[in-house]
Amino acid sequence: MKLKDIRNKRWFRILSNRYVLILLIFAFWMFFLDSNSWLIHHELDQEINELQSNKEYYKKEIAKDRTVIEKLNDSFELENYARQNYYMKRPNEDIFIIEYDTIR
Repeated sequence: MKLKDIRNKRWFRILSNRYVLILLIFAFWMFFLDSNSWLIHHELDQEINELQSNKEYYKKEIAKDRTVIEKLNDSFELENYARQNYYMKRPNEDIFIIEYDTIR
C-alpha cells in the first residue's frame, strides 16, 4: 500500500485533520499529564473514601469510650475496673494471679 493510497482513506483524512489532532493531544494531556488529571482525581477519591471509613471507625470507638467513661463515674464500677485491669487491691487484701499452662 502506498502513501497516496493511505492518504485517500477516510479514517486517515479524519485523523489528520488539525482540529482532531489538537483535540486528541488536549484530551491525552488532560487525562494523563496534567496536574488535575483523571488519574490524580481517581487516587484522591480513593484516599477520601479511605479517610471516611477511618472517620466512621473512630466515631464508633469514641462512642464505646464514652459509654465506658459514663460507666466509670460510679465508684463501684471504677473499683471493679481497677481490680480487673490493673490488679489493684485494698490495703487489707492479697491478690493471687493464676496463670494456666496452655501447652500440654
